[in-house]
Amino acid sequence: MMHYRVLSYAKSAALAGLLAVAVATAANAQKKYDPGATDTEIKVGNIMPYSGPLSAYATIGKTEAAYFKKINEEGGINGRKISFISYDDGYNPAKTVEQARKLVEDDEALLIFNPLGTPGNTAIQKYMNAKKVPQLFVSTGAAKWNDPKNFPWTMGWQPNYQVEARIYAAYILKNHPGKTIGILYQNDDFGKDYVIGMREGLGDQANKLIVIEASYETSSPTVDSQIVQIKAANPDILINISTPKFAAQSIKKAGELKWKPIHFLTNVSVSVGSVMKPAGYENGEGILSAAYLKDPKDPQWKNDPGLNEWRAFMTKWYPEGDQEDAATVFAYGVAKGLEQVLRQCKDDLTRVNVMKQAANLNFEIGIYLPGTRIKTSPTDYAPLEQLQMMRFKGESWELFGPLMSGEKS
Repeated sequence: MMHYRVLSYAKSAALAGLLAVAVATAANAQKKYDPGATDTEIKVGNIMPYSGPLSAYATIGKTEAAYFKKINEEGGINGRKISFISYDDGYNPAKTVEQARKLVEDDEALLIFNPLGTPGNTAIQKYMNAKKVPQLFVSTGAAKWNDPKNFPWTMGWQPNYQVEARIYAAYILKNHPGKTIGILYQNDDFGKDYVIGMREGLGDQANKLIVIEASYETSSPTVDSQIVQIKAANPDILINISTPKFAAQSIKKAGELKWKPIHFLTNVSVSVGSVMKPAGYENGEGILSAAYLKDPKDPQWKNDPGLNEWRAFMTKWYPEGDQEDAATVFAYGVAKGLEQVLRQCKDDLTRVNVMKQAANLNFEIGIYLPGTRIKTSPTDYAPLEQLQMMRFKGESWELFGPLMSGEKS
């Protein structure tokens, strides 16, 4: 009898042991990691122009670093701290390639998040897809980031440039039919994408209406000569496709020349703090653009809950940041986007699952215009696709008209 008891006890102990192993194995099986993720950490890589001609955008990287610091202080994402590794590429594509390799091969980041600039992202796109490392929510509105079939590891964030340009073209055809157009554009993929969208939007009228196109290089000290050249062609409308430093210069130069065309400014340069203020508010009066973010200087958002949350974040976590610079609002929104993706990943922090969750978003963030949803699917890698027209008045932008989508019909 005694012998039987010992045997059954030994059996049940062995069974309990096996059960414990099985439970532990099941728990571990639910946790899946690729390089850059552990039980305690998620390594997120980033590339920004902290120096060079586009250093006005450096504040984007600084805002994101502050946001992840806040997340970490609050306990991280599903218990894991974000290790945010951000490098400078000076808006030089060769340097972008070098920094991407460093992040993937040396730092072993799980993903590269929000790297800024069309030329740089173009330079690393094939590499990131060959390595199967997410190039997630890139900080450029080129149309080519929405190509899940050919580049399943690359995804954009903001409304794309062609969409925005088609919205302007539709507005021109409706409100200023027959008016001639001059275009200033940055001579790279960013500028050319806008020109493509503008020509597509104008359709068979494009060649008749566009009387001059003048380009500039990011290495140029100023765009003054291009503005003089465009003014000489005497177009009714100026389409200004320039990044912040050059946008401020061009608005200022047009003011000095006492030239007041109907002026459209790309959304990437609508920051009051880094563009409109240095250009001189009086020179910016009446300029048209389109928005998808709430402008922190617009009085209608003074008590807006979404922007109040951003203001509280800025005051506590990035007090030296300029709360008049819309780039900080942009950065806050896209950082929240990554937070959402990583929360959806739960304990499966593989690169495949990061992209799977990024392609399965449907939520709202309070800093975007009312009615805007962040939506993606495995066949649609464009999280944001809606914009609203706005006009610069006094010291801020005023929205008008409905939310519009410039998608091709």
